[in-house]
Amino acid sequence: MRLFLHGFLILTCFVKCGLFDCSLRSGESFLRTMGRQVLLCFSLAFVGCALGQISYSIPEEMARGSLVGNIAHDLGLDAKRLQLRKARIHTGESEEYIQFNKERGVLVIKEKIDREVLCGQTTPCALHYEIVLENPIEVFPISVEVTDINDNPPLFDKQERRFEISEIAAVGSKFMLERAIDPDIGRNGLQSYTLKPSDNFILKLHDQSDGGKKVEMILQKPLDREKEEIVSLLLTAVDGGEPQRSGTMIIHITVLDANDNAPVFTQSIYEASIKENAVKGTLITQVSASDADKGSNGEVSYVIGNSMTSGSKLFIITEEGKILLNGLIDYEKIKIYEIDIEGTDRGGLSDSSKVIIELKDINDNNPIIRLISKSEIIVENSPSETVVAVMNVNDPDSEGNGKVHCVINKNIPFAISSSANNLYNIITDGELDRERDSQYNITVTCSDEGVLSLSSSVTLTLHVSDVNDNAPVFDRSSYEAYIVENNSPGLSIFTVKATDADWNQNARVSYILEDSSVNGVPVSSYVSVSADSGVIHAVRSFDYEQIKDFQLCVKAQDGGSPPLSSNVTVKILVQDQNDNAPQVLYPVQTGGSLVAEMVPRSADVGYLVTKVVAVDVDSGQNAWLSYKLQKAADRALFEVGSQNGEIRTIRQVTDKDAVKQRLSVIVEDNGQPSRSATVIVNVAVADSFPEVLSEFTDFTHDKEYNDNLTFYLVLALAVVSFLFITCVVVIISVKIYRWRQSRILYHSNLPVIPYYPPRYSDTLGSGTLPHVYNYDTCRTTDSRKSDCKFGGAGSQNVLIMDPSATGTIQRIQSEKNILDEPDSPLEVCISIMFPSIPRTAKDSEPFTI
Repeated sequence: MRLFLHGFLILTCFVKCGLFDCSLRSGESFLRTMGRQVLLCFSLAFVGCALGQISYSIPEEMARGSLVGNIAHDLGLDAKRLQLRKARIHTGESEEYIQFNKERGVLVIKEKIDREVLCGQTTPCALHYEIVLENPIEVFPISVEVTDINDNPPLFDKQERRFEISEIAAVGSKFMLERAIDPDIGRNGLQSYTLKPSDNFILKLHDQSDGGKKVEMILQKPLDREKEEIVSLLLTAVDGGEPQRSGTMIIHITVLDANDNAPVFTQSIYEASIKENAVKGTLITQVSASDADKGSNGEVSYVIGNSMTSGSKLFIITEEGKILLNGLIDYEKIKIYEIDIEGTDRGGLSDSSKVIIELKDINDNNPIIRLISKSEIIVENSPSETVVAVMNVNDPDSEGNGKVHCVINKNIPFAISSSANNLYNIITDGELDRERDSQYNITVTCSDEGVLSLSSSVTLTLHVSDVNDNAPVFDRSSYEAYIVENNSPGLSIFTVKATDADWNQNARVSYILEDSSVNGVPVSSYVSVSADSGVIHAVRSFDYEQIKDFQLCVKAQDGGSPPLSSNVTVKILVQDQNDNAPQVLYPVQTGGSLVAEMVPRSADVGYLVTKVVAVDVDSGQNAWLSYKLQKAADRALFEVGSQNGEIRTIRQVTDKDAVKQRLSVIVEDNGQPSRSATVIVNVAVADSFPEVLSEFTDFTHDKEYNDNLTFYLVLALAVVSFLFITCVVVIISVKIYRWRQSRILYHSNLPVIPYYPPRYSDTLGSGTLPHVYNYDTCRTTDSRKSDCKFGGAGSQNVLIMDPSATGTIQRIQSEKNILDEPDSPLEVCISIMFPSIPRTAKDSEPFTI
């Protein structure tokens, strides 16, 4: 079991490191690198898993479209899930050699990768990316190691090299040879040199601190100019790749005489430093080599070896051995340069030394801010610490010059936090309110710790999306609206207005009339509310005399989900219009009998004749009544009080004044325009009743009465005849029907139930005036025999008020014979129903003829 667990862990490690992903290896390269990666996986598998970083290893020079790794599988997400979360690759500083295929969820080669161009001699050579997911925002570091293949042979800077060597040069003399350069690394890099023929010279290699080899040609057999004046050698550099590659250089040696001392440098290694912002021509250091020979054989010249390296072109050396800067240097690209200096005398003897030049960093780089992911919109009810942006911040400088601190602008509900791999997250740090701030400009400023601190900044614009967290608010706590009565239906009464601080659909306000009732009637039968505009319209025409005011409740509801609402009360006040004319209550106007007010001839000035009583059902100034005497037989005798309607005498009554006085009084209200009613007041100026009777019996009442009576008699005869015939037909029909029913019931043995029609009693509706006094007055021609009865029977002529019509008088006349004997005293019975009108003691007593 333990062995099985170990095997499972090893297999898991191989899968994690990509050893069993056939897409990551091409045949030969996979076999060459498998052994090295197995060891690497054993040492780092569990560490890489713990850090959560996904690593792949690919050989260089892979064709475009080749598979690098299956991101979807390694993240445990399918391709559709990656598309939903808007997965993308962030390249950062790395060039876009790798691209992300969203449909398949894999990484593929975008451009062919040359490891030597990408990394040079640096190992390991890796590309670093981030896979960014949204909803929620997550960042996964990706590392793609580019392994070397043997695609470069070793090369010499020059195809030929010439030496002049004295024939007396001592055995063991050393001659510095130029190194070959192989951009490949490791086993594929330069491995060995061969020199042919090897009769006089052998090669000696010395390991150097940069991993290269110093090549020296050592004389092992003295030269003989007389035998061979020019010696040609072939120097071959060989790498260890498969297939093996090589490069050659031809060495031409001219044999000279008498130079038996080689130059010797004072130091085998020189060390120097220079700031990266040094200008061209700056002195770096000076080397020195001495030669024991005299004359021209003791003169030493200096050259810089390894001319194929990039460093050799950045520096020059003078004849005096001064090393000068010849170009621009950048600490962030290369921190240390190692150059070989070669000193040669005129005799061809030479010595070599190494110069190590260390660059000193200055704070010349601003922090570099790269946005990996950001949200354009955030919901205002997002929880605290919601990630809205992820950015990578890097400063290529070293030490304090490269240490970066990032801050964001103050007074905003956001904060910035750092994580591993120079990643910074911008998160929410407070409550968001779109109604307070609908968008935020988040400025991130990153500064390094250099002496002269450098900084960079970037501004993100973040919009806050709305949620329905505000109910509509009316501009008033309650409303009052006015409408004039007799309006037309559909008239606009008032407009309520509510605003919602939310946005878009959440701020769209609709107005709804709440269910309620007015005097038992639904309020919707009185008014309606426009859902969009809040305009209140009248559904019906209002009558102030029926309803003076009422209340309704309007609800404002927004369009959110769920919707929010608020209510407001609106009081509708109906304003009065002068649409009712005054109604005269007293004196009552009759059609058949004559009512007169009696004034004695002894009446003084200011005598109260009667009082005109009128009412107006309107209100306010529309009900303010004024009285005016419109027409009178003698305007100098009577006057009407404009405010109280009292008719009084304005002078002493004389014997010359006519007994019969007819006054026309007009009653007007104060409306605009005003309305009026006219009442006729008959006044009898006399001291005794016979005098009045003789004057008032001249009226044409009898003729009119007889004409009306004849018409009524003919009409009554026709009606009675029709009713008689109808009743006879109905009685016969009923008799026949009952006879047939009795026969049916007799044969069916069912009981016979006699039918009695119901008796109906006529009820007289109550009139307009609540209290009525009924006076029956009987007078004879002999006033001493007059009699007055109260509450008499209804056999006399009675004046009553019609209960179905306001302000009108009906006369119900019963049939009664006039006195049979003309010589007997004339008896007149008067029945008058007066409203409960307050009268003074001076009021005269009206009478009816």
